[in-house]
Amino acid sequence: MHIEKDLVAASATPLVLGILAEGESYGYAILKRVNDLSGGRIQWTDGMLYPLLHRLERLEYVSASWGASDSGRRRKHYTITAAGREMLAERRAQWDVVADALSQVWRSVQLPPASAEGWT
Repeated sequence: MHIEKDLVAASATPLVLGILAEGESYGYAILKRVNDLSGGRIQWTDGMLYPLLHRLERLEYVSASWGASDSGRRRKHYTITAAGREMLAERRAQWDVVADALSQVWRSVQLPPASAEGWT
């Protein structure tokens, strides 16, 4: 299933902040977690994730520090900040409103299942 670029972009910040709310992480692990959470249907690239992480760092929603991996290789670890937790709560409230509105529309309209031929 292809997920439209604008939907991926709209969900990126709350996904990353939510993942970091689970605990400190680094780029590759975040990419893997998004893939796992979506059952492989959302696959981000480095080119999508790292600019987002840098923006979240500039906005002070995440902090970053350099650490060593098990193999001794240096990698940047990201942690959600208090401001990031506030933003995550705000985004969750916004998504809840959108999800509720969509659910109401979908209940009132007869649509074929997303897996039906011609729907992707």
